[in-house]
Amino acid sequence: MGGFVHRRNRIALVLHPAEAEILAGLLGQLLDLVVPAEPLDDDPLSALIGIGTTTEAPQDPVLARLFPDAYGDDPEASGEFRRYTEPELRERKRIQAETALATLGPAADGEQGFALTDEEAQAWLLALNDLRLALGTRLGVTEEVLAEPLPDEGDPSRPLLEVYDWLTWLQGGLVEALS
Repeated sequence: MGGFVHRRNRIALVLHPAEAEILAGLLGQLLDLVVPAEPLDDDPLSALIGIGTTTEAPQDPVLARLFPDAYGDDPEASGEFRRYTEPELRERKRIQAETALATLGPAADGEQGFALTDEEAQAWLLALNDLRLALGTRLGVTEEVLAEPLPDEGDPSRPLLEVYDWLTWLQGGLVEALS
């Protein structure tokens, strides 16, 4: 099992090709979430100046977690905040996921190491956080769930919880390598 390591004043990501493939798939799914197939807003002027017309929180729980209301008790203020910030936030999340995906490089036999710039390491940190938020929301991960042992081998949620734990471990390793 690979992970993030600090080498010669650089952060390196060491992965087995299967691990890189899993991460590439997850990052691709994250991109599908944050970059909608169709524009969220149909106002070209708003799009040109970087504000949206959408004021409603997303219906998908994962998107609502990735793009939460800023003012939970004030829907109008939350809507205005969303209108001015969500397009840029989506763009930043897209760039972070694409940066992480680009640094994986081509898969090869055996473990492979990828040296990361400081900017790439920060993109990885944020993309891993988004992956954990998305997967944790889909799985209903809470403090109570995390305190319990993993489900039995036959439980269909077990592999996804193992991936969630692995992403947590990767993110912790990156934080440690950065400090």
